[in-house]
Amino acid sequence: MTTMGAGMDGREGRRRGALLAAVTLAAALALAGCGAGDSGSADSAGSAAEAPAAAGGAADKDSGADAAGAAGAGAGAPDLRVDQRAIIYTGSMRVQVANVDDAAREVSAVVTRAGGFIGGDQRRSAEADAVAELQLRVPAAKFAGVVEEVAKLGRQQNREINTQDVTEETIDLEARIITQRARVDSARRLLARANSITDLVSLENELGRREADLASLEAKKRRLADLTALSTITVSLAGPAAKTSEEKAETGFLVGLKGGWEAFVSSMTILLTVLGALLPWLVAFGVPLAVLLLVLSRRRKTPALVAGVSAPPPVPAARSAP
Repeated sequence: MTTMGAGMDGREGRRRGALLAAVTLAAALALAGCGAGDSGSADSAGSAAEAPAAAGGAADKDSGADAAGAAGAGAGAPDLRVDQRAIIYTGSMRVQVANVDDAAREVSAVVTRAGGFIGGDQRRSAEADAVAELQLRVPAAKFAGVVEEVAKLGRQQNREINTQDVTEETIDLEARIITQRARVDSARRLLARANSITDLVSLENELGRREADLASLEAKKRRLADLTALSTITVSLAGPAAKTSEEKAETGFLVGLKGGWEAFVSSMTILLTVLGALLPWLVAFGVPLAVLLLVLSRRRKTPALVAGVSAPPPVPAARSAP
């Protein structure tokens, strides 16, 4: 009986344990379901709250992308700003001034203040009709200012401004220089690996030609850079009596007669000038020479007259009688 009771108590204990485990498992599952529901609600609320922000962010991204695309399109477009282009400015002007030398000094001061220099200076001084030809080299940014300052020195008679856009030529020249440098480097590498005299001589000649072409391209680039960096202005300073315009060509009898008379007068003036220059020499040497010649001619005539008077006429010889 005791054994049977003990067995029954063991089975009852196992049942209770199993029931307790089942209740515990059910409670755990219920708690887990509640937590999942709460977290799902929170997640749904969070997702709902974040949806407008995400939409706004997407819109911002789209607008940013559009702006970036527009910026990219603008960057890819050619730059048409004047300050980014290579432009050669040249000008010529004629100004009538009261004193050419004083005006030339003022022009030199204007150019120096602008950071330039005088590239050429030719003058013809003749009082009121004096003329000075000055070639100014000034920075391109100061070109217009220098022209205006020079024009204020007197009465401007004419002005001519020219521009030449060499942007494309400059870009093309830069690309050619880069390519030519690569060719020179390639020729040098081949020359370093030459194994025979024939290859060495051939590669040296080819390298020399490529280096000469590169030097020529670089010289052209420097010339363009000089022309674009420094503008050229040719200034003519004329005195009050200097001619302001070229005379028109005229034809006709009177014009020919006038020209012939002027040529005759010029020729006679030159002839008289030469005679005036020779007259002192003629007086100094011509008169003594004429006297000497006269004396010599008289001496030649005197012996002949004396001989004719003193010498008796010849007497014919007497004939002997037969």
